[in-house]
Amino acid sequence: MIKIAPSILSADFAALGDAIARVEAAGADLLHVDVMDGHFVPNLTIGPPVIESLRKRARLPLDVHLMIEEPERWVETYVRAGADLLTVHAEACPHLQRCLSQIREAGARAGVALSPGTPPGILDYVLDDLDLVLVMSVNPGFGGQAFIPSSYAKIRQVRTLTGRRAVELSVDGGVKPEHAARLAGAGASVLVAGSAIFGAADPGQAVRELRSAAEVVKLA
Repeated sequence: MIKIAPSILSADFAALGDAIARVEAAGADLLHVDVMDGHFVPNLTIGPPVIESLRKRARLPLDVHLMIEEPERWVETYVRAGADLLTVHAEACPHLQRCLSQIREAGARAGVALSPGTPPGILDYVLDDLDLVLVMSVNPGFGGQAFIPSSYAKIRQVRTLTGRRAVELSVDGGVKPEHAARLAGAGASVLVAGSAIFGAADPGQAVRELRSAAEVVKLA
């Protein structure tokens, strides 16, 4: 079953509680939270205090995506703040296996994100330490970018690598209903969407439409 993870980066932060309530009521599966430090990516977003506030308000698991330098320094902080799933970028971790073990030891599920230019083979020796792979279908840093079509082939490659392991395969960046079926057909199990959901007149309806589109699986 495809999971839908609304990305709060595109939500109205002045009415964030209402936005969360609407997507939760519509059946969203996760809340995707982008943390950016202004160094690893050219943008600055939120930190642990906001995660703590979200944890108090949200009923859904928090899927926290760290787009930061030296993520290993912050693992325990974000897990304590309320992250259920913590994803780090392969490009930011010189000791990736150690960082993934650190996440699991702290009590969260561990994910690795791959930027568009990063090959799936970087995962070869950490496959048994993973709970999720996040394929970025835009270059990380800003919401509202256009989906990169080569992401379909990359998702197929990652799904082949993970094999029968119980590893979620998530895709994030420019995801819209017109991409959903091909993404599911390529092997994606989680669709992260920001502007396609929170930029819609009815975010709850947008969640339902994205899920319905994904269920019409086509060959990628």
